[in-house]
Amino acid sequence: MEQIQKVAVIGAGAMGSQIAMLAAMAGCQTTMVDVDQERLDAARDQVLQSAQRQAERGRLEAEAVDQAAARLTTEPDLASAVAEADVVIEAIIEDLDAKRELFGQLGEYTRPDTILATNSSSIVSSRLAEIPHPERVCNMHFFNPALVMRLVEVVGGDHTSQETVETVKALAERMGKTPVVVRQEIFGFIANRIVAAIFDEAISLYEQGIASAEDIDTAVTHGLGHPIGPFALLDLTGIDVNVGIKRLEAQETGDPSRGPSQTLLDLVDQGRLGRKTGRGFYEYGDR
Repeated sequence: MEQIQKVAVIGAGAMGSQIAMLAAMAGCQTTMVDVDQERLDAARDQVLQSAQRQAERGRLEAEAVDQAAARLTTEPDLASAVAEADVVIEAIIEDLDAKRELFGQLGEYTRPDTILATNSSSIVSSRLAEIPHPERVCNMHFFNPALVMRLVEVVGGDHTSQETVETVKALAERMGKTPVVVRQEIFGFIANRIVAAIFDEAISLYEQGIASAEDIDTAVTHGLGHPIGPFALLDLTGIDVNVGIKRLEAQETGDPSRGPSQTLLDLVDQGRLGRKTGRGFYEYGDR
């Protein structure tokens, strides 16, 4: 771990910028990479402000946030950004072809000993490891919002070395996270497989007319102690996002029954995508 001094994070979206901030707070010289410099500048400003708000609430250490600002830089040129990186974390769109193209470039631009981690929650790293030295490739899956959520799933495949897994696990701990090691590649890893089972059962109860979405959510929050019910969570993450995940699950498993339910498909057709459109299972108005 003493050798992990430089980290590059690919992608300036919500996840990428927060992962970059975590790396900088952990004492690493961190470069956030995206093709658009204006987007990089905006993402850096936004994540620094978010971290400062979390520090004011006592969720992050204020001193670490202040020091991280000096360590967090941006770079639109991929080759320059990753040339000397000890660890590269990919956080771009959930598209297999895009990720494969990126990892092909990383295999060319990085040192042979640079660890290459994908933040993907659904695409296992063996799909991206057709590059030189595949033993350095793994999943390092953060949860949204990464600044606050403590869990990180570290997933290695048959191609991944134990040293890579241990180094990534230690890096997560250095970031203040609680890592778990998934010993085999499997769609959805641990947490998302469990929440997907909850989603599936909740939708089944709803479609059978057993209970309303509101009452199912109430049963889960008050009976099981969950902070949010499954239908409210679907609205929060986006109905269309979950449809995409279920389609990918059916494709990856070869089981058409694992695809999206008719209820989710109907909501997407109606433009009811959840909070971002103001309505999903629930109505949110202008909020």
